[in-house]
Amino acid sequence: MSKADIGLIGLAVMGENLVMNMESKGFTVAVYNRTTEKVTNFVEGRAKGKKIIGTYSLEELVNNLKKPRKVMLMVKAGQPVDQFIDQLLPLMEPGDIIIDGGNSHFPDTIRRTKYVEEKGLLYIGTGVSGGEEGALRGPSIMPGGSPEAWQHVKPIFQAIAAKVEDGSPCCDWVGEDGAGHFVKMVHNGIEYGDMQLICEAYHLMKDVLGMTHDEMHEVFKEWNEGELDSYLIEITRDILAYKDEDGTPLVEKILDTAGQKGTGKWTGIAALEEGVPLTLIGEAVFARCLSAMKEERVAASKVLSGPKPSFTGDKKAIIEDLRRALYASKIVSYAQGYTLMRTAAQTYGWNLNYGGIALMWRGGCIIRSAFLGKIKEAYDKNPELTNLLMDPFFREKVESSQESWRRICALALENGIPMPAFTSALCYFDGYRSARLPANLLQAQRDYFGAHTYERVDQPRGKFFHTNWTGQGGTTSATTYNA
Repeated sequence: MSKADIGLIGLAVMGENLVMNMESKGFTVAVYNRTTEKVTNFVEGRAKGKKIIGTYSLEELVNNLKKPRKVMLMVKAGQPVDQFIDQLLPLMEPGDIIIDGGNSHFPDTIRRTKYVEEKGLLYIGTGVSGGEEGALRGPSIMPGGSPEAWQHVKPIFQAIAAKVEDGSPCCDWVGEDGAGHFVKMVHNGIEYGDMQLICEAYHLMKDVLGMTHDEMHEVFKEWNEGELDSYLIEITRDILAYKDEDGTPLVEKILDTAGQKGTGKWTGIAALEEGVPLTLIGEAVFARCLSAMKEERVAASKVLSGPKPSFTGDKKAIIEDLRRALYASKIVSYAQGYTLMRTAAQTYGWNLNYGGIALMWRGGCIIRSAFLGKIKEAYDKNPELTNLLMDPFFREKVESSQESWRRICALALENGIPMPAFTSALCYFDGYRSARLPANLLQAQRDYFGAHTYERVDQPRGKFFHTNWTGQGGTTSATTYNA
């Protein structure tokens, strides 16, 4: 067999499926796994008779590759990635490419790109989204790292990526060093937000409107045929219709404690470090944390009381309000995610293509939706768009949904139903559209207790003042800084 176009390390579910995808598009792939029996099982099982070369050492893997050699790591994020890089470097030559396709934290990718480039090799850190099915049938791929590596991997990556209606691949170059993994991290944060919004809508339908699972299934089915058309709405439709062996809805048998792998938390931390109000995604992460406190919540439910949910109005009208409120909240979530990417691009010197990112998320990935096409249009029209809420299409959508949004949040609060993602989205919208916020009082407090100074509305920006509020303080003020 001739030499392979690419090598892949790590034959877990994602790795195996990516290999099968690459081979189905005409590429020859060499594979290696630390537990070598996995290699044997794979090449004698699923990969039997295909253009897939099983290798049993890293030397053998590297020797079976065409130059410039391309080795893709599909291993656990963290130390395993560093270990494989260090083992591969002595075996490879200048111009060869190491690719990390795992869920690595972007600062690690920034560090690794620098390290590998210093050794004369090229490095790519790429987000891959779509789960196991996406890996096999076409994921969304978000590569960043050494720009000169892109031309060598582009034919493979774009061939295996998901395609949208016009055939465009959901894969393009994102930017330098950690840009690809940063964009994947924001994607995952938005995924947390989308899932939380859907869960809150379900909670309101079930506990306030008293809807059956079949009724909720019908609502999500209808929503999926309109502007909310998305993968997550589609799977929610299917989940609500799924019955357990005894004929009751399976979803109600599932313990209400959410797991998380940390990418949503990373998004929240990055937002705090950049000073970006990523409130909805932050609330989505904290909602999972609160759900994990199951025993404490059960104990609290016996002691702490709240209103008993009741509803007597027009159920159909409330469901339409809920649909509009969900769409408006979703716009805020993406607006916040895009603001984070814009701010980080300035911090790290990345030249991000925002419309291109929306296109990469249009297919293959977990947050794929019709909605993303509108984001691409917004950035195509105005690449310098500061906030999605300022785009005419999204501005009109949010403004026309406002009354519904407020009714839904009020209904939830009156009935004691927690809707942190819906309400924080509305609070962000109200804060963002406020020419004046009460931070003037906050600055006065800071100056009172810590002499932190303040600016005045009747003086130029950048001129700072301190007041001796009690008559007992001095005139010395603290230095100002932005946290």
